[in-house]
Amino acid sequence: MPKQIWLLVIATTVNVTGASFLWPLNTIYMHNELGKSLAFAGFILMLNQGASIAGNLLGGILFDKFSPYRTILYGTGLAIIASAVMVLFHQDIVVYSISLVFIGFGSGITWPVMFAMAGSIWKEGGRRAFNAIYVAQNFGVALGATLGGYVASISFNYIFISNAVLFFSFFLIVLFTFKPMDSSIDRQMHTTVLKQHGTMKDKTAFVALLILCGGFLVTWIAYSQWQSTIASYTQDLQIPLELYSSLWAINGFLIVLGQPLIKWITKKVTSQKMQIYVGNTIFLISFLIALLSETFSMFAIAMVILTVGEMLVWPAVPTLANDLAPHGRTGFYQGIVNSVGAAGRMVGPVLGGIVVDMFNIELLFFILFALLIIPYITTSIYDRGIALKRKME
Repeated sequence: MPKQIWLLVIATTVNVTGASFLWPLNTIYMHNELGKSLAFAGFILMLNQGASIAGNLLGGILFDKFSPYRTILYGTGLAIIASAVMVLFHQDIVVYSISLVFIGFGSGITWPVMFAMAGSIWKEGGRRAFNAIYVAQNFGVALGATLGGYVASISFNYIFISNAVLFFSFFLIVLFTFKPMDSSIDRQMHTTVLKQHGTMKDKTAFVALLILCGGFLVTWIAYSQWQSTIASYTQDLQIPLELYSSLWAINGFLIVLGQPLIKWITKKVTSQKMQIYVGNTIFLISFLIALLSETFSMFAIAMVILTVGEMLVWPAVPTLANDLAPHGRTGFYQGIVNSVGAAGRMVGPVLGGIVVDMFNIELLFFILFALLIIPYITTSIYDRGIALKRKME
């Protein structure tokens, strides 16, 4: 890989490690430490994800119109200020909530620029450029979650300090190494969701995309429970914080180390549709095990199974979206997929929190089982309109 890609990989790892000190523990901190309801915690996480979506859109626009180097600095600078405020005032739920929103917005600005830089700098690398960032992200998740759980078991104060320090370290890496990359970037190869929407004429492929994304939304609503309601549930079962955080370490390391397994599976199961069917079935099995879990080892087994499903479903949907995209619309279609995933992460914690607060987590699991039938249907029918159109032509 080119040296500049290695710099992006290192910076990504540092940034995600810092973020992963915090995000797996947000619900636990708000619910167990600050005494807020799960629905309230879910609402704050929804605002965080909404701010992240807004940041993504702004980051994509600034990449096209402005300096990517400065865009990352400004976005990260905002996240640093918010994380510093959180260090000082994290016991105030209002300040904590506002800080989370600004962290989501600042970090949201950064990520599309990082991916776009990777694709622009190493054009001949193709998917390898994006895969390098993806693997770095998951290594950061594993590292941050592992360390974060142990740090939180000592004191939550150190979690907020570690988060701010690593964000600042990322800022320094960008400040001193990224500026030469500005001249290496071809901005003409990228377009934003907002630009492409106005030029869309053929709606058949777009309708197919929306149907496909309906199932994708459901899988993210279910998946987000691991970061919210299931996180709090593990605390009700007296599972130590460091062990809960290690579930995300298992997730991250398995994604990094499990690529040969997924490569073997996708060689055997070449249909993207079938990969989603298999992955969704694995999701269902993982939630069934989670429902029956009362010990860390059972949750760990559920997480391993969940991660295998994730590695099948998450790449398959963007790949199908890429196949659906008309010429010159790839960026728009991928933007829709990313936004739908973020929307699932927005509404999932809120819906889950309301169900658990009003009823119990067992009912939530049964609702998730019912919802996870939807991806089978959407995956089965999403391309029927395209097939019909081809027959008519």
